[in-house]
Amino acid sequence: MNRRSLLQGLSFSMLAAKLPGASSLYGQAEGPQAAPSRRIAANDRVNIGFIGPGSRGQELIRQLLRTPGVEIAAQCDVYEPRFAEVNEMVGKKVPAHRDYRELLQRKDIDAIFIATPPVFHASYAIAAMKSGRPVYCEKTIGFTQEDSQNVVDAVRKTGQVFQVGHQMRYASWIRDSIERVHQGEIGEPTQVYGYWHRSDNWRREAPNPSLEHLMNWRLYRESSGGLLEELGSHHIDIANWVFKERPQTILGASSIAVYHDGRTVGDNVQAVLGYSKGRRMFFSSITDNGLMADQLWIYGTEGSLQITLEDATFYKQTSKTITEASHSDVVQKGVATGASYSADSAMPYRGPGDRLQAKPGEDATLTACKSFVECVRSKQQPFANVEVGFGSAIACSTGRAAVYEERVAKIPQLPA
Repeated sequence: MNRRSLLQGLSFSMLAAKLPGASSLYGQAEGPQAAPSRRIAANDRVNIGFIGPGSRGQELIRQLLRTPGVEIAAQCDVYEPRFAEVNEMVGKKVPAHRDYRELLQRKDIDAIFIATPPVFHASYAIAAMKSGRPVYCEKTIGFTQEDSQNVVDAVRKTGQVFQVGHQMRYASWIRDSIERVHQGEIGEPTQVYGYWHRSDNWRREAPNPSLEHLMNWRLYRESSGGLLEELGSHHIDIANWVFKERPQTILGASSIAVYHDGRTVGDNVQAVLGYSKGRRMFFSSITDNGLMADQLWIYGTEGSLQITLEDATFYKQTSKTITEASHSDVVQKGVATGASYSADSAMPYRGPGDRLQAKPGEDATLTACKSFVECVRSKQQPFANVEVGFGSAIACSTGRAAVYEERVAKIPQLPA
């Protein structure tokens, strides 16, 4: 079968990682492996092999081009137009492969970046580590609970450097603000509320109807964890960071409220994750209204923190309110009141806050890429390591069933 026939004959079932024929997209997960890559000195160039240079992958490539001592040495994709796009970005012809096994056989690759649909993340990451290469894998690290555990096991067994694409962990204003939370600035954090609202139906125009499921893999349950995985995983990771633990339960709901176009993934999702000591994380994502946009609120006993993609702002709680009706003499003396005792305590807080902003020219994805390259040279595990990736991935894979069945699900924990 030639390349054109493969793409034109691509079926939706082939895109699901666990269904028959899926491996033909990028090659079988098993096969001959390359010898371990060369030792990299502190000043050596790091040659990158890139699997999946689509929209997110190309953003990573743009930032790698800004990272000193890095070369885009090879690329792999099933959609040929990506090759020309990458060549134009890089400014040269980058060797291209349709089968990732061919890329892993190369002797000139020092590290692997993976930005395919998440259904393939685990199998490609494991194969790359077995080939002796460090791996930067976009979130989530696994589409299923088993996938995520297998990736953790592979990192432990191979000892390879592994970084998950939770770039928010590398934003200076977020790292500084979470450190201040851990130092007690807002008291004890008890609630995290995350919003990621957009006016975007998530659909891409397919150049050929036969490519619908390849181009719009995010819209179908067999290949997508939906808004909880694609967007909520970032906020879940921050909640894990704040609470210093992984969630224990997840309750959710999802529906198709607006875009009745054949998709099977919801165009909105709401989820509540449970942590120890009664703490909660709430996540909401809708795709037909951008109000609230992307922001996250951390509520503590002594204050609050708002995080956006550009800044973070601390708000001090001015005073503790005591409901007048709780006074012991209310029953004897009564109280003159309307619908409520006072509107003041129910109005949104609009006072000044303590604001942290992104540094001029700062890009969290660039910082994440630079950090990974430094870890490759030093052979140290990154801040966004495999256990960080497990924490968000396991919540999302468990939550996928919970939101569609609208039930509470218990989240498996990582064995020691």
